[in-house]
Amino acid sequence: MDCRCVRVRNHLLDNRWVVPYSPYLLALFDCHLNVEICSTVKLVKYLYKYVYKGHDRVSFYIHSENTFEDVDEILDFQSGRWVAAAEAFWWIFRFTLNKMTPSVYALQVHLPGEQMVSFHRRTNLADLVADVDFSKTMLTEFFYMNQTNKDAQKLNLLYKQFPEFFVWSPDKKRWSKRKRRKVVGRLVTVSPAEGERYFLRLLLSSVCGPISFDRLLTVNGVHMASYREAAFQMDLLQSDTYIEDTLDEAATFQMPSSLRNLFAVMLSFCSPSNPKYLWERYEFELSRDYEKNSSLTGYTPQYIRMLVLQEISKFLEQMGKSMDDFHLVPDYLGATLDQRITKEIETERNIQFTEEDLLLSSKLNAGQKFAYSSIMKQVFSPKKMKFFINGPGGTGKTFLYRSILATLRSQGYIAIAVASSGVAASILPGGRTAHSRFKIPLDISGNKSCQVSKQSSTAKLLIEAKLILWDEASMAKKETIEAFDMLLKDIMECDDPFSGKLVVF
Repeated sequence: MDCRCVRVRNHLLDNRWVVPYSPYLLALFDCHLNVEICSTVKLVKYLYKYVYKGHDRVSFYIHSENTFEDVDEILDFQSGRWVAAAEAFWWIFRFTLNKMTPSVYALQVHLPGEQMVSFHRRTNLADLVADVDFSKTMLTEFFYMNQTNKDAQKLNLLYKQFPEFFVWSPDKKRWSKRKRRKVVGRLVTVSPAEGERYFLRLLLSSVCGPISFDRLLTVNGVHMASYREAAFQMDLLQSDTYIEDTLDEAATFQMPSSLRNLFAVMLSFCSPSNPKYLWERYEFELSRDYEKNSSLTGYTPQYIRMLVLQEISKFLEQMGKSMDDFHLVPDYLGATLDQRITKEIETERNIQFTEEDLLLSSKLNAGQKFAYSSIMKQVFSPKKMKFFINGPGGTGKTFLYRSILATLRSQGYIAIAVASSGVAASILPGGRTAHSRFKIPLDISGNKSCQVSKQSSTAKLLIEAKLILWDEASMAKKETIEAFDMLLKDIMECDDPFSGKLVVF
């Protein structure tokens, strides 16, 4: 500092505010260049951050100067990678490029006999069952270790703590004593909508050293009927006061049929901690209309209960749930799998359409008529095309959709209508959201597969469908369309796009 100052915007600045520079370097490189002296250990971090920040990526296209052609940047995109000397050295000597500390084990959570089994679709199932023991999983072997291993019994660990002291061998399918290296366990994420599996996960996060699935159901020496009830008895669930307040208010002015519908909605979407208690408390309000007419019909209390439960079960099935998920009464006999499959297919096949919708095909304009004819020609074609209908608002897209759906349904065929949003789905006859119909996870980034079993009623419905119409498809994420494509390929066992199904987006 030489005490020379200059006034800048009413502030006196000395030469401490001047960035150091070198006239020689400016002239040599002919560019803007500042010089800074780094005299601390941060210099090492600064330099290595740029050395190991990762490779650069470039896109390039090579063509002759004599030819003039349009370049499709998406189609002709290529990726070039530049490997610096430091990275090449690291690869040659096979040094570790990255690692995660601590390592995290994703711990399986499944109900008894419902563990996930993966295999190639061309695998001979008889040979697979003969060679592989699917009964052993991370969870079942965790129970076995708590029964037989003295170290595990002494430690009395939670499931998520187990990997800190024992290591899992996927080939041998067993836990063994860990010698070193810190490892953290994390139970797989389970949605409350999954019912008993969610409550099993809740118990595994709270009960130390369980030795079996059955032991998790035992609370204070009493064997519970479900994992939900066990979790409730252990005070792991919140109170259902807000659900009770809602049902109390609704019971004062709603008809019993509407109250039964509301009760099914609360069971499906509010995850009550004690559904059995809610049923016992509101059984009279839910069956008041049947009780009032029992003197005329001669219905017994047991028969009235069965009728009410059947109606609630019907509402639950429309929301993708089952009465068996809630254990309202111990002796309720729900529909078998074949009955549920038949019922869902018949429900979709019997969707009501109006005479007005059936006559819409005669009122189509030229553009709508062309789309209508093109799609209907493909209904019985062996190799079906895929269609994307595009048009601004008010051009009659919904008008066209209703005509196509009514025509197919009037002939007894199944035409599935879905939309990306609930508002758009409500406009379509028999419409549902794509997430609801195809069981697409809301967080598609974590799980890119639809939660549909090949033996389920939804799978059978997709096999029977002649047409699948997806409104507002352009609003959906790319991953949801890809998950839908994978679902159809898996169910139909066909590698064609969308498994050869007639799909209209």
